Amino acid sequence: MLLSMEEGSDYRPWDELIPDALGLIFGKLCLKEILTVVPRVCKSWSRAVLGPYCWQEIDIEEWSEVSLPEQVDRMLRMLITRSSRSLRKLSVTNLRNDAMFPFLAEHAGSLQTLKLPRSTISDSIIEQISGRLSNLTFLDLSYCSKIDARALELVGNKCKHLEGLCRNMHPLDKADKAVQEDEANAIATTMPSLKHLEMAYHQISTENALKILSSCTGLEYMDLRGCWDVELDDKFLLEKFPKVKVLGPFVMDYYQMNNSEEDECFEFSDEDLAWEFIHGEMGGYDYESYDEMWDDDEGRLEELELRFYEGIQDAGLYGWPPSP
Repeated sequence: MLLSMEEGSDYRPWDELIPDALGLIFGKLCLKEILTVVPRVCKSWSRAVLGPYCWQEIDIEEWSEVSLPEQVDRMLRMLITRSSRSLRKLSVTNLRNDAMFPFLAEHAGSLQTLKLPRSTISDSIIEQISGRLSNLTFLDLSYCSKIDARALELVGNKCKHLEGLCRNMHPLDKADKAVQEDEANAIATTMPSLKHLEMAYHQISTENALKILSSCTGLEYMDLRGCWDVELDDKFLLEKFPKVKVLGPFVMDYYQMNNSEEDECFEFSDEDLAWEFIHGEMGGYDYESYDEMWDDDEGRLEELELRFYEGIQDAGLYGWPPSP
């Protein structure tokens, strides 16, 4: 795996790269490869994976969709701790443990992008943690049915740099509710710096949609698909808000949806990522067990976490957390 370094060659052995460079490279790999393939190549790469450089951007959204809540909690605690408060981006879904949100906030000093769709986060939790999310520029709270306008108002008042908000809802979540304008009002009054807004399947009126457009003067994209009470004429929009692309209220067909470059929160993948954490031996770099531990359904995540520390004698020198 290592490149030879001949006299006069421009190549440098990969094991001699500085940790932050290795982190940038490994960050292009999927989570499974970072946790199982990379550490077994050499000690240098194993140390890099243990350090914060690989975990400044954590995206486990697809994996968390098919994993048990307790597995998601343990994975997050391990990776967020490993980031050593340098976390810039986090994408995860279906968070069910209220204790995880304060833990996340404690490590969120550098966090800029936070995606928590389908999580059970509540208004009271938002009140506890919003003050620690002041550096956020993008927030996804789609399909979080336990929050309402109060939470959005708290976010708007605390996160002054917020430029992107996803607050899409499932049609069934709003089907039996009367028209509610409070969330739209909260967005219009507290988030003037928004450039990207998604609020599909909300029961809002044309008046409040226009209020958002008028208040968020930097808005470039607004998704109103499924907001059936909103009536906006294309000619009027082009005349009054020429810089804004408004999508909806009519829903695009499947082909259009999957070819929309702007619609990040509606992208889906057919790839099956339902892999599980299972037991094996990492100590002593037992490579054969690496392949087996992704195939044995009876293993545990904590065993995987423990194995990352085995054989690493100088982990403390890098400021990483001690072995459990």
